[in-house]
Amino acid sequence: MPRILIACAASLLLAGTASAASFTATTDMIVGGLINSVDATSDLTSSLRDDKLVLDARDDAARFVASQGELRGAHLEAALLHIRDQAPQLGASDLQLAEAILAL
Repeated sequence: MPRILIACAASLLLAGTASAASFTATTDMIVGGLINSVDATSDLTSSLRDDKLVLDARDDAARFVASQGELRGAHLEAALLHIRDQAPQLGASDLQLAEAILAL
């Protein structure tokens, strides 16, 4: 009987270790992905901070955000196209990009 208890205890210990390792790997992967996204967004924000086309869209972006996406100006439309051309991997919505323009 004691052998069965020892085998069960060993199985539980190994399962717990595997679960902890899996959790650590998953957490590392998620955090790594977030860091890469933040770095890419930070790099994009830095390059757009000096971009006249984007800076000219600030008033349109403010109206767009204030109207919850109802009012779209020509400057904002041009800036959104420009940003998406510069960073096609960016999966942000128009509203998120308008908010980012305002944060510059």
